[in-house]
Amino acid sequence: MSHSRRPILQERTNSLLDETILSPGAVNINVQGAFIVDEVASNRENRPEDGALHDTRDIRLPNHKAVVSHVALDIGGSLAKLVFFSRELDSKELGGRLNFLNFETDRIDQCFQFVHQLKSKQQTLNGSRPGELCVMATGGGAYKYYDEMKKVLGVEVLREDEMECLIMGLDFFITEIPREVFTYADLDPMHFEEPRANIYPYLLVNIGSGVSMVKVSGPRKFERIGGTSLGGGTLWGLLSLLTGARTFDDMLAMADRGDNATVDMLVGDIYGTDYTKVGLKTGTIASSFGKVFKMKRQGESDAEDGSGLSNGDPQPPSAYSDQDRAFAPEDISRSLLYAVSNNIGQIAYLQSEKHELEHIYFGGSFIRGHRQTMNTLSYAIKFWSNGKKKAYFLRHEGYLGSVGAFLKRQPRNWGRRNSFEE
Repeated sequence: MSHSRRPILQERTNSLLDETILSPGAVNINVQGAFIVDEVASNRENRPEDGALHDTRDIRLPNHKAVVSHVALDIGGSLAKLVFFSRELDSKELGGRLNFLNFETDRIDQCFQFVHQLKSKQQTLNGSRPGELCVMATGGGAYKYYDEMKKVLGVEVLREDEMECLIMGLDFFITEIPREVFTYADLDPMHFEEPRANIYPYLLVNIGSGVSMVKVSGPRKFERIGGTSLGGGTLWGLLSLLTGARTFDDMLAMADRGDNATVDMLVGDIYGTDYTKVGLKTGTIASSFGKVFKMKRQGESDAEDGSGLSNGDPQPPSAYSDQDRAFAPEDISRSLLYAVSNNIGQIAYLQSEKHELEHIYFGGSFIRGHRQTMNTLSYAIKFWSNGKKKAYFLRHEGYLGSVGAFLKRQPRNWGRRNSFEE
């Protein structure tokens, strides 16, 4: 009797597989027991030849068994972020994991070649048929590179709204993934927040090349309430002009080694001490790059008058040599990082006050887990709110859009908390 039923069972299995591949929206990702893996991510400085940078930890989905036949791409002005599901072939455990990679948008061809490789590996990676793949694309590049994607990949490419994907991705991380959301402070660098169901309303500050600030009132109920053009692109652009850094990670590394006090005018430079009456400490920045003009003018003046020497007098070692007058790229990097981050933090606070939003989440590829950036944003929110509000960060902050696009292929009311109702 068992032999007579086997063909029927096999036929049903094949039918389900065909339906899953042709209609990926039928796949219900099982997030029960999901967690962030403990393996240390690859070194950011060692970008492989294929251009992919694995700069964050994967998410393990131990209870997911169904076939997944789609990947997601969020193509921004600076980076393209890729999310895809894969089985763990060498593991005896069930399930698989969500993988996170990014590519420089200037080298988008490397990204497409990597996805093309995924296409040929689909059966091994997640059980679908070879060559069957659907790409969920979002971000401005989903439109700019749409024709090229279809031509190179030879697969179905579905474009999704950028803001919707950002919100869906953030909702997923807030409600479904333990040890994902955290606050940052010098004495408590990573204080994790527990996943919670009652998350609305909140403010999303998405920092990429520019900055968008979005008020989220409910699932798929959002409004862009502001932003600024002074974002990651501003920092990258100016530092590429002012320093020898070639990548954003080089710029962040230089900022780590820098001292902004050599470039910025501080409260202590003006008052000689704290300005306690208005709560300003001596190390507070009064003017970003405020010392540059004064120091350069002094150096030029010394050069013009010869430092008071008479004609024909020997030239002693100058207190303002060319080397001394040159501003270190590390100091410039730190100063500009503070300037951009402080500006974003203050605008975010003002928007949260105007729209009565208590929770402020920061996302986007600008942050990249960089401690100085997070500390500056956290300090700005705490300072302007008199300690009443906090800045919340995510371990996968650069992948909100791509995860949201990935989840766009989900049915209604999935997940532990039914996070994504239509």
